[in-house]
Amino acid sequence: MSDAKQMFSDGAAYEKRMGRWSRAVAEQFLDWLAVPKGLRWLDVGCGNGASTEVLIARCAPAAVSGVDPSEGQLSYARTRPGTRTADFRVGDAQALPFPDNSFDAAAMALAISFIPDPVKAAMEMKRVVRPGGWIATYMWDLPGGGIPIAPVYLALKSLGVAVAMPGVEVSRSDSMRTVWEKAGLQSIDTRVIRIPVVYAGFDEFWDSFRVPEGPSGAAIRKMSPAELEQLKARVREQLPTAAADGSISYEAFANAVKGRVPS
Repeated sequence: MSDAKQMFSDGAAYEKRMGRWSRAVAEQFLDWLAVPKGLRWLDVGCGNGASTEVLIARCAPAAVSGVDPSEGQLSYARTRPGTRTADFRVGDAQALPFPDNSFDAAAMALAISFIPDPVKAAMEMKRVVRPGGWIATYMWDLPGGGIPIAPVYLALKSLGVAVAMPGVEVSRSDSMRTVWEKAGLQSIDTRVIRIPVVYAGFDEFWDSFRVPEGPSGAAIRKMSPAELEQLKARVREQLPTAAADGSISYEAFANAVKGRVPS
């Protein structure tokens, strides 16, 4: 997960940009999984703990561990009031630092696109989850423009600014199903998760998305003040028309897949 480590190293910056949307999609995802309470959970690619906090609040786990390649993200995760019972450690999704059958369920939140070998990661999740346990993931639909930051990507593209976004194809629903099938999981199911994205106005949107985190953040870091002003104007053009109160709203959507470890 070296790409993710380089792109996502600041937990506070990620929280400002994506925290509320990560929590909103996590809530729907966990409701869809509908697994029993009191399980041993693993949160793979847990980042700054946004999804972990929702998992603890919604699923009442007996125990939860979070793994991420970025110590900067994990440091932020450990400060969350709702994650005090979690065990966070640096680790690679493709080589999880746990023995076989250590968990009842494993989830990967908004991370699969940043993993070089998604099938290997799915097989690792399968290895550490007991027979009959649940394994699931979800990712913004990148080809369909489902990521909350889509207006920024469109603006950058219109200005001829290249953004290195890895793993675009694996975020498709059929691609995720194929990964789960190749990993040998059973009872596979998929769904699309849609959430409303609402900002009080343009200034709030721009303030949250201009932070230098993630693939678009890497591109923004290289821009001059004049280029940033040009991007700001183009983003304003790309956003939906504001409501009478100045608020801006649109929809973000993610693809999800779940399956069970063969008994």
